[in-house]
Amino acid sequence: MTFDPGRLGQSRSDLAEALRSLRRRAGRTQTWLARRCSMSQTRVSNIESGKLTPTVLDVELIIEALGPSGPAASQILELVRTANTEWQDHWSSRRRGLDKKQNELARIEKVATEFRFFLLSAITGLLATPEYVCASIADVPGDQSRTIARKIERQSVLYDSSKSFAFLLTEQAVRWPLLPPLAMAVQIDRLVSVSRIPHVRLGVIALGGRIPELPLNTFTVYDRRLATVETGTGVLMLRDHRDVNAYREDFERYASYAVFGDECRELLSEWSSRFIRQRE
Repeated sequence: MTFDPGRLGQSRSDLAEALRSLRRRAGRTQTWLARRCSMSQTRVSNIESGKLTPTVLDVELIIEALGPSGPAASQILELVRTANTEWQDHWSSRRRGLDKKQNELARIEKVATEFRFFLLSAITGLLATPEYVCASIADVPGDQSRTIARKIERQSVLYDSSKSFAFLLTEQAVRWPLLPPLAMAVQIDRLVSVSRIPHVRLGVIALGGRIPELPLNTFTVYDRRLATVETGTGVLMLRDHRDVNAYREDFERYASYAVFGDECRELLSEWSSRFIRQRE
């Protein structure tokens, strides 16, 4: 399915109108539909008014209750899939201020309990040293001190034992020389330290042997509710359960090629030592 970023917002109102019309053509009330779908009447009302974006499961239940099939059902399912997709381009994020994006991430991290990070080419902010954070946004004009401070502040979520974290980093992500050698060694040592937190599982995929996979993007999965996929120009936010499950499956498959625990820490320490030797 092809997404037009300009249509993503409009699809929500189109979906609300389509579901409202579908119910009325079927001659059913919101109360009846809510009861058949095990929802509250308020939820149905908010969906039909566009105040609430329904999940794909919500819409599947509504379609089953009201009975359409064929092209009509396919069109509505296409609308809900688009409505559950959001595109955030880098230029808009920069205009708003990157600190606003940090606040948005903090809100997601507050409610989520299970995190999966696949890091293809760089180290994520939750694992980064202050020097790495600064270097990662060095190309953004203006004063980024608030963004840097917020990124560092967000790292406290790693110590919340009610949550679980899994990080997969490729060797490229770990060793890409974004900083001078000594600073890179310090950054890698931080990965070693974080890997010792009991509810954090950190693994590394070394570029050796054969890996019959070809990952294309860095991505993060929050519980079973959201997957974010990074591209060169922005971030795609996917809430369709099929998309989220697909990225969960990708993560587990990539994890089968990673090393964890002491073996991972031994490899990281070796890479850290190489950076230190470069300085000598």
